[in-house]
Amino acid sequence: MAEKENMTQKWQQLLEQSGPILADGAMGTMLFEAGLQFGDPPEVWNVAHPDQVRAVHRGYLEAGSKIILTNTFGGSRFRLAMHNLQERVAHLNRTAAVILRAEVDAAGTGALVAGDIGPSGEILAPLGSLEYADAVAGFAEQAAALTGGGVDVIWIETMSALEEMHAAIEGVRRVSPGIPLITTMTFDTRGRTMMGVTPEQAYKALSEWGAAAIGGNCGNGPDELLAVVKKMHAVASPDAVLVAKSNAGMPTLVNGKAAYLCEPQEMGSYSRQVREAGARIIGGCCGNTPAHLKAMAESLGIKDAEGTRQ
Repeated sequence: MAEKENMTQKWQQLLEQSGPILADGAMGTMLFEAGLQFGDPPEVWNVAHPDQVRAVHRGYLEAGSKIILTNTFGGSRFRLAMHNLQERVAHLNRTAAVILRAEVDAAGTGALVAGDIGPSGEILAPLGSLEYADAVAGFAEQAAALTGGGVDVIWIETMSALEEMHAAIEGVRRVSPGIPLITTMTFDTRGRTMMGVTPEQAYKALSEWGAAAIGGNCGNGPDELLAVVKKMHAVASPDAVLVAKSNAGMPTLVNGKAAYLCEPQEMGSYSRQVREAGARIIGGCCGNTPAHLKAMAESLGIKDAEGTRQ
C-alpha cells in the first residue's frame, strides 16, 4: 500500500509543477549510433552494455527531461520470442528499471522512471492469432518485472488497436492496481491508427479505462502529432493531461542507415505548437536525440537539470 501511495504521490507532485513536462527522446536511435545492429533486440543491451543505456538516459536527464522511459519497448515475451529470448522477460525488464532508477536517483532532478511497454507485434483474435487472455498475461508479466525494478509509472506506447491497449492496461492493473498509466497510440494512417482508431475515440476509451495521461507518439512527424493533440483537446476534460511524443520527421536511408531530418530547432518549434494546442507532456520519439530535447526545453522555457533557465 505504501509503495502504491508513493507512486501516486510522485506523479501528483510532477503534475503540480507549473508549465509543460518534458519527456525523453529516442532510445533506439541512440543505441544504433552506439553500435546496436539492425534486427538485434535493444533490450539485451540492458545487461550486455548497461553503461551505454545509462549514458542515453543521462543525456535526456541533462536536457531537462522529467519522465524517462526504460529500454524495454520490445520487452514483452511476444517481441522477445522473435529472438528466442522469451524466457528472459523478467531479467531484461527488471534490469532496465534498476539501471534507469540508478541514473535518475544520481541526477537528483525528481524525474520519474517510466516502465515502457510497446505493442506485441501481433494482432489480437479474431482478426489475428493472439488471444486476449494471452495478451493480458504477457503484458502482466512485463509489468511485474518493471514494477519489481522500481518504476514510478507505466508508459504504454505505439499501440494501434484499442483491444491491445485494453489488454495492456488490464495486464498492468493485474500486478499494480494503482500505478499511474501514460498511454499513447500512433495515428499514422490519414489521421487514424493503422487499425482505424481516431484520436477522439482513443481519448474516450483510454480515459474510461483510467489512464492518467493520454496522447500520441511516433508516426509521420510533428504536423501529424499537432493534429492529434488538437482533436483530443477538443473532446478532453478541462483537467486532462495530453501527451505528444513525435518522431523527428520521416526517416530516409542515408549510407544504409535510417536518418531523421527534423533538426533540433524544428522540434523546438513543434514542442511550442503542441503545447499551445493543449499538450502537457511533450517529448520526442524516433530520431530525437538529447540535442532535440534541449531545443524543446529551451522553446518551452523549461529549466534544465541544473535548475537554470535554458
